[in-house]
Amino acid sequence: MASLITAQRGTRDVLPPESLLWNKIEETARSFFARYHVLEVRTPIFEATELFTRGIGEATDIVSKEMYSFVDRGDRSITLRPEGTAGVVRAYLQGKLASTMQGPVKLWYAGPMFRYERPQAGRQRQFNQIGVEVLGTSDPKADAEVITLALDIFAALSVSNLRVELNSLGCEDCRPAYRERLVAYFAERQADYCTTCLDRMETNPLRVLDCKVPACKDLNREAPSLQDVLCEGCREHQAKLFGYLDAVGVKHQLNPRLVRGLDYYTRTVFEIVAEEKLGSQDTVCAGGRYDKLVEECGGPPTPAVGWAFGEERLAILLEASTPKDAIDLYVAAMGPEAEVAGFKLAHGLRNHGDWRIECGFGDRKLKKQLEVADKLGAQWVAIIGEAELEAGEIQLKNLAARTTQTVAMDAESLAAALTAALPESGS
Repeated sequence: MASLITAQRGTRDVLPPESLLWNKIEETARSFFARYHVLEVRTPIFEATELFTRGIGEATDIVSKEMYSFVDRGDRSITLRPEGTAGVVRAYLQGKLASTMQGPVKLWYAGPMFRYERPQAGRQRQFNQIGVEVLGTSDPKADAEVITLALDIFAALSVSNLRVELNSLGCEDCRPAYRERLVAYFAERQADYCTTCLDRMETNPLRVLDCKVPACKDLNREAPSLQDVLCEGCREHQAKLFGYLDAVGVKHQLNPRLVRGLDYYTRTVFEIVAEEKLGSQDTVCAGGRYDKLVEECGGPPTPAVGWAFGEERLAILLEASTPKDAIDLYVAAMGPEAEVAGFKLAHGLRNHGDWRIECGFGDRKLKKQLEVADKLGAQWVAIIGEAELEAGEIQLKNLAARTTQTVAMDAESLAAALTAALPESGS
């Protein structure tokens, strides 16, 4: 017997009934994307490595440690996408969406991303993200809109105990002054920081504030705050954003230590954080403004803002509400001719409504088929035997009520009977 081939470390199969939960997440997100007039974009799973080194930043952990990169047969450096924003920006520029769509351009995407990191709860080497990007406006209303969009999706999924944390990373006018203060603060305490932070002090000092090592976190509590050096434009942008969120009742809090792991962020950064169940990684959704990324990717000055959330992490929060894999109708047929009639009936019924239908397989007694129907959670069973074939009728049995009614053996009649009994399941 051949040895079993298993999924690679850091990857996992999404099996029923969990896949039903994922469908629920995706369908809910699609519903709100339509309400906010956000259109779908689908980008390749792999891109030129340069897109990510230029867009995300060579000094980031993602680019320096976590990317799956390889040289293809054409001697090109290729990378499996570690995040979605850079690819969407590339597609936006290559597709000339700024001129073909009425701006600002609002796009959403969904699909697998890849990072080589230690697998843990809600974090895999292949993980699935759903994200939104709004390109072509610097209006803080766009920042507020993407945040409320995410919260609307989570509310519709009954995700509770969330908090919104925000910060401003400033702009090219005020960030240099903050960098100087930060570097001076770190220089006096270098001996007390971890080796990773020492490296970040040389490449991107703001990333030191993102360190999760307890000793470094304690030191960072006393570090200078970017809020103290924001220019007038950044202060006004932040105040307007807070005003929009207040207007619609979104509770939020300023976190002056909040930074993101990508170099392209400017001004607004935010995280939607879960109060429970995700362990050390409690961020459900994160994003911010990236007003310089389009230029880094070869385009004209184009302000933009967006976010992404991981489906795995959201599924952990929702696991208690995983939909049950139940069906509406089980077709139980006894005998060769009845099997054909039942197959035909099920096929016709599937084209008369949205009922979930299962046919019995194999030559089984009625008692055994009723047991299978019950295990599948069927509400009704359509019974077809020799007597039903001769009469041109079926016995429609309600498993819960233990009642039976006679219905003509055609899809239209059965559809009418089910519509009367299951109004929410029919078309």
